[in-house]
Amino acid sequence: MNSAFFGRASSTSLFLPLNGDILSRLSDAQRPDSLSVPAAEPRLWTTQRDGEVKLRMEESGLAAEPALTVNQMFVSTVERYGEYTALCWKEGDQQKSLKYKDYYQTCRIAAKSFLKLGLERYHGVGILGFNSVEWFVADIGAILAGGFAVGIYTTNSPEACQYVAENSKANIIVVENHKQLQKILQIEDQLPHLKAIVQYKDELKEKRPNLYTWAEFLELGRDEPDAPLDAIIASQKPNQCCSLIYTSGTTGQPKGVMLSHDNLTWTAYSTAKHVSLTAASQAQEVVVSYLPLSHIAAQMVDIWIAMKIGGVTYFAQPDALKGSLVDTLKEARPTAFMGVPRVWEKMQEKMKAVGAKSSTVRRKVAAWAKDVGLRTNLSKNSAPGSAPVSYHVAKKLVFKKVRKALGLDRCTKCYTGAAPITKDTLEFFLSLNIPLCELYGMSESSGPHTISLTRLLSCSCGIELPGCKTKLHNKDEEGNGEICFWGRHVFMGYLNMPDKTEEALDAEGWLHSGDLGKQDENGFLFITGRIKELIITAGGENIPPVPIEDAVKEAVPLISNAMLVGDKRKFLSMLLTIKCQVNPDTGDPQDELTPEAVELCRQLGSKATRVSEISGGRDPAVNAAIQEGIKRVNEKSTSNAQRIQKWVVLDRDFSVGGGELGPTMKLKRPVVMKMYKEQIDNCYKDVASPATPDNPLPPK
Repeated sequence: MNSAFFGRASSTSLFLPLNGDILSRLSDAQRPDSLSVPAAEPRLWTTQRDGEVKLRMEESGLAAEPALTVNQMFVSTVERYGEYTALCWKEGDQQKSLKYKDYYQTCRIAAKSFLKLGLERYHGVGILGFNSVEWFVADIGAILAGGFAVGIYTTNSPEACQYVAENSKANIIVVENHKQLQKILQIEDQLPHLKAIVQYKDELKEKRPNLYTWAEFLELGRDEPDAPLDAIIASQKPNQCCSLIYTSGTTGQPKGVMLSHDNLTWTAYSTAKHVSLTAASQAQEVVVSYLPLSHIAAQMVDIWIAMKIGGVTYFAQPDALKGSLVDTLKEARPTAFMGVPRVWEKMQEKMKAVGAKSSTVRRKVAAWAKDVGLRTNLSKNSAPGSAPVSYHVAKKLVFKKVRKALGLDRCTKCYTGAAPITKDTLEFFLSLNIPLCELYGMSESSGPHTISLTRLLSCSCGIELPGCKTKLHNKDEEGNGEICFWGRHVFMGYLNMPDKTEEALDAEGWLHSGDLGKQDENGFLFITGRIKELIITAGGENIPPVPIEDAVKEAVPLISNAMLVGDKRKFLSMLLTIKCQVNPDTGDPQDELTPEAVELCRQLGSKATRVSEISGGRDPAVNAAIQEGIKRVNEKSTSNAQRIQKWVVLDRDFSVGGGELGPTMKLKRPVVMKMYKEQIDNCYKDVASPATPDNPLPPK
């Protein structure tokens, strides 16, 4: 990071202490006793960029808390924790940090710079790059200046960037480096609202009009008067839009999810309360920022919840998901950590690979400790009480060392979300005394709706946040229905998409998630499928694919990804991929198997070391093992229609770069269906499966 981020190279003028009068004026001026309601009271939703919504306030409880703008929440944090560290990162081998008071000042300077560049009210500032201080400052600066903060996935093509920039009417786009800059330069003549581009990392390779380095950008606003910015801040209301989160577009064009100030500030407050995060005055929470900030999960945790409680956000390196994340975790030693399922699965695979190389004695001790850990944690779940002596021994011999090796020795709260996680992975970490709490929610609910804090292997994603409600729409005889949300975390609407908004929000204002689920007598929510993912066979049977896919991955540990196919078909088939090495630079799957996969092959009597030696039915021993695993899954199926009749092992694993997975590792089913159409069609030709030449399976 350029040192000029903090001001002129030879000056610290950027970080003059905030004047108490300024803070008082900013906080008092924007805290009216009530919203100034226009003649016609706002509705619960809007699709207009300058629209206002009726907040889902309640008469008591957390939902009755006063509504705040982003600026009000930030100013309140600065008043309490101004001298506390807010952000940490590394430049080379050097550790850098920023206090809350200086963080806020920098965001104000960025806001004035955006205004100087011509940012118009309710227009976007696109941010295209990996997590960094500049990303946060651009996001908050855009909001303070009256614009929209608009994260753009770093994996987006130029065309996808164009869609988001045009849809949000982006006046300014902030890019990380030359690679991302090239995407915008390819499309800039198709962006009539674009006025400037800012590059925040590396030197510019060429000078162009309206292209600025980060240092040049901050210089624009440094000496600008405060009054125009203060007037904009004072005019902002909690029920107005300040941020756009674009859906990944797996089922059509991305939709701009409009989030209000209140969506962000209230959800941060409710979530922090629900999971008992501590305020900085007691002990600072530490989180590591590495997941894509264009996704609501990362943004809510890294920016908004951390700001609400005065926590520290530590930035990972851009190659975090290619292997450096554990190094950052060891340095930061977070107290709370959020991982998507694939991150936890990769940790699990790595630990298994290391364990396989250990001595016999070490392996036996580890196996004993994991058995003790799992039994103790499960009994704690069902009947809390004192742990046995064996648990304390296992903790000292194994659990503490594992946590330290992962950088999670201070971590009291580990979360998983954004995609389904297998029971096998939950069980693995619980056995190591690392319970994973599942989060469930969506962009349209500002992130979380439910969080599991107990009953961690029940496959429940917990109960809703305080101040939120859940109902199940159109329940069947088993109690399954579409999960609907209510609360102040529910979004305003999709930008310029009234039809899509009315599909998502019903006449009473309930958000329809598109997910199927059921609740037990204690209100614990269980996800049972996704309406749009439901496979409806030619025989008319509705089959949720995820439970079957998870069961196959659990039955056959060699399998990395599984996708069930069978919509409008006579029977079910499945695409499978094998666990393989990943290129550390590109993240692309390689042909070489993981050490764990090689070891599994040896146990099966196979000498395979590459995917290409297994795919397409080339390895009889592996084929037999897969078929045996699928047979066990089929035996547990509730009907003949839910049995997997044919399957095929693909030549390469799914990946973000390959297009099969989204930025949070979620399976993009429509994309996979197109990419592997030939293999799928072959399953339904009048030919036998490679593993079952005589046929499928006997009728149940």
